[in-house]
Order: sequence, then structure tokens, then C-alpha cells
Amino acid sequence: MDIPANNHPAPQDATPAQRALTALALDNGDTAALDTLAGSDVLVPVPDDADDAALNDPTAVALPVLEQPGGEQVVPVFTSEPAMAELLPFVSRYRLVPLGALASQWPDSDLSLTIDAGSPYGLTLDAHDVGTLLGGHEF
Repeated sequence: MDIPANNHPAPQDATPAQRALTALALDNGDTAALDTLAGSDVLVPVPDDADDAALNDPTAVALPVLEQPGGEQVVPVFTSEPAMAELLPFVSRYRLVPLGALASQWPDSDLSLTIDAGSPYGLTLDAHDVGTLLGGHEF
């Protein structure tokens, strides 16, 4: 699958979330793209160390936390299985979660959210922006 560069339009078979990410790469103030993104479902990889309670409770989501060079901690989520497989090919389990619902419950910490990391249209938001830009939607 060819991934568009930031200066090219998204392919027609891109998901609405991927098209929104492409629009945000061009204009980070695009409120329609933010609304589309917040209303989209994302794949949240299930961490290998998630306990049984979190795995068996359909209302709980264990957040996978990756540490970046420099110590920043991010939670990766993805708009599609191919996007997830590109960065994390060995992930065998994930939860499908509305991004706006995830953002509205975002922990008060220095934890950032990265959507489709590693792709040309990937987006990383700090903890404050997760709640401010994506968390204000009713689910």
C-alpha cells in the first residue's frame, strides 16, 4: 500500500480518519478534520502485560505506552490494521475504540497520543491537546 506524502492528497481508499490526518498535516486547525478524527474508531494495541481483568472487561482499555528517545511516553493508536502492522508487526491483539471516547478519558499526565506513528500523515498530541482537541465529543 502506498502512503501519500504530506503534500499529496490521500488515496481514495483511505479511511475517513486517514483523510482527516492528511488534512491536519496541511492545516492543523482544520476543525472538520478534528471532528472526523474524534468520531473515528481507532485500533489500540493490547499491551503484552495487560492483566486478565483489563482483557476480559469490554469497558476497560489497557493503554500501551512506548517510551521515545528522550523519555517522552506515547500511546500509539492506529486508523487501520495495515497502519498498525507497519509499525508494530507483532501485535496480535487490539481493541477498537472511538477516539473521542478515549480522548475524553485521557489520564492527567504527560502521556502523549500518537495516531498512525511512522506514516507521513501521523499525528502526535500532548496530553493537554488530546482532551482539548479530541475529547469534547459526546459518545
